[in-house]
Amino acid sequence: MPVSTSRSADPARIRADVLVVPVGSPPGDPDGPLAAVDQALGGLVSAVIADGEVTGGAGQVRVLHTRGDLPAARVLLVGVGDDPDRGAWAAAGRAAARAARDVGARRVALLAAPDVDQGDVRAMAEGLATGAWRLDAFRSKPARGKRSRDAGEPDVIVAGGALPSSGAKAVAATAEAVNLARELAETPSNHMTPTILAKRAEQVARGRRSLSIDVLGPRELKTLKAGALLAVAQGSAEQPRMIVMRHRPPGSSRTSREVLGLVGKAVTFDTGGISIKPSAGMEEMKMDMAGGAAVIAAMGLISDLEVPVEVLAVVPSTENMPSSTAMKPGDVFTAMNGKTIEVTNTDAEGRLILADALTYCARKGATRIVDMATLTGAIVVAIGDVYAGLFGSDPAFTELVREAGDETGDLCWPMPLHPGYDPLVKSAVADLSNSAKKRQAGAVYAARFLRDFTEGRPWCHVDVAGTAMQGDYASGFGVRLAADVAQRVARLR
Repeated sequence: MPVSTSRSADPARIRADVLVVPVGSPPGDPDGPLAAVDQALGGLVSAVIADGEVTGGAGQVRVLHTRGDLPAARVLLVGVGDDPDRGAWAAAGRAAARAARDVGARRVALLAAPDVDQGDVRAMAEGLATGAWRLDAFRSKPARGKRSRDAGEPDVIVAGGALPSSGAKAVAATAEAVNLARELAETPSNHMTPTILAKRAEQVARGRRSLSIDVLGPRELKTLKAGALLAVAQGSAEQPRMIVMRHRPPGSSRTSREVLGLVGKAVTFDTGGISIKPSAGMEEMKMDMAGGAAVIAAMGLISDLEVPVEVLAVVPSTENMPSSTAMKPGDVFTAMNGKTIEVTNTDAEGRLILADALTYCARKGATRIVDMATLTGAIVVAIGDVYAGLFGSDPAFTELVREAGDETGDLCWPMPLHPGYDPLVKSAVADLSNSAKKRQAGAVYAARFLRDFTEGRPWCHVDVAGTAMQGDYASGFGVRLAADVAQRVARLR
């Protein structure tokens, strides 16, 4: 979607269908751009604030009709709350985008006060560029000659010189990547098999000179002895894939000797296998690939932003189905690194496919690794849907990832990986068990299991089970996080 900038901060000179003005809480007397809008509308802004109709509360949207007093037909006063973080600014942008879509706006201008931090402006602009998106591929088409009011994302103008043109390009690239991740995750599983996902990843790589891709099928996976991934896949008629993408920046711009590994879980549908899930809500399991979708989309964004560090992405993809060939509780399989795993719960399949992907990523040159996965319901119980759970083997790298989350609004909360949890992963018959008999520390258990497959690299696990979805829809969580982590790794020496 087009994102552009305008130097003018005069609302009378901004050509758009809708003018979006952020408002803090409490709003106080209008000043800056808000005062200019108030003056143009004959004190209307002051009146709705005085009447308590505009509080500046996070996500509040108040529509004002300009009746020809401004080029924009409507002004949206959008609350960002009190002391908002990046996530609040982005959420305000998404709320404004939905309101603009509802009135059929196609050009939306953001006019923020000059003292607003540039990062906050960018976050709100990204929200404007993503908030109106929805998956329309499986809806009936509108009548010929009529445009649906839900036709998609509006063109976004960032007014008042709040962003340079390079910043606008970054906003557009980020929004495109986030929406791609959402599309991949939301697509019904009969239209998004591992094979189709691999083809979509090939489309991402095509035309981006810094990106290469290699797709490994069952034959290659058997040669690699990827027994954990193949164990999950054996219950499905759909063949598994391991999608391997690599961003190699031009040699003249590469400033870091680091190779960042990104690993994303992509179970395109998860029934739970023989340890089958309850039927209520199982349709949401088409989004059990949200981590992998975020990694694939992030690789396109990293290439578009020309991040000066090599990045290796590994996305293991399969279905988890019950059948006569499916893995069974009590089965033992050997992972790529030679460790044996007793499967005590076939619904703990994500950690199995990630195990082989992490090993492969490390052995193919990653110097540090971040994996993202909708891995455990336990993390949702623990911290809800505001933060993703963050686990790490290296304190400095874990802090780097946490800071990237704060910067982008993809918030991550550090969780423990104390040696006291080690007994949970023990098996009576194999090296490891894929689930614990005790119902405790489920998210910690899963992360602790994964650590055994990282080949000693600095590693972070981001459990996005709570943040990857907003209600019935995918959020695209992790795309911004991965790109920002890459930017930070590029600066390491």
